Amino acid sequence: MSKQYDRAYFDRWYRGTDRVTTKAELRRKVTMALSVAEYFLHRPVRSVLDIGCGEGAWRAHLRALRPRIAYSGLDPSAYAVETFGTSRNIRRASFGELPSLEIETRFDLIVCSDVLHYVRDAEIRAGVREIVRLLDGMAFIEALTRQDEIIGDLEGLIRRPAEWYRNALSGAGLVQVAPYCWLAPSLHVFAAELERP
Repeated sequence: MSKQYDRAYFDRWYRGTDRVTTKAELRRKVTMALSVAEYFLHRPVRSVLDIGCGEGAWRAHLRALRPRIAYSGLDPSAYAVETFGTSRNIRRASFGELPSLEIETRFDLIVCSDVLHYVRDAEIRAGVREIVRLLDGMAFIEALTRQDEIIGDLEGLIRRPAEWYRNALSGAGLVQVAPYCWLAPSLHVFAAELERP
């Protein structure tokens, strides 16, 4: 990994004047993901896997909304894991390493936000298949596309068309039900035709 996800990186893109989102924007995103997942699960979300979690920003919002939620994070950043690994349950791993981790737990919600547009095609396909294997509810998969106006970290960004992501995700068995929200194959039966975009 040539790009350094160190403290300076997180200070710049998540706290500094170049930050790409605010706490309020992130809270709305987390609230939407929880609501959509729970709508289809017919119960509160109990477990979350956050792939490419960085410092675990989703964790605080998830815990504020669902205090007993079990949160697990994965990130390639040595800084994030050394600083927050124990307190926020973050383990060191990249998206590409996901299939080799042999995770046995299944999750109500899997988050992969602002990650895939930095990952190679083959790693995405293998990783998405692993997400499907681990998913009992809904995946929140946020990726920027060639059609989007992109601000923020452009280093290593891969500008794929939106249709590429749609094909990769639906080809693995996921069904889109809301913005960035993809339903596990086991829950397809609960999605009415007009609940799908």
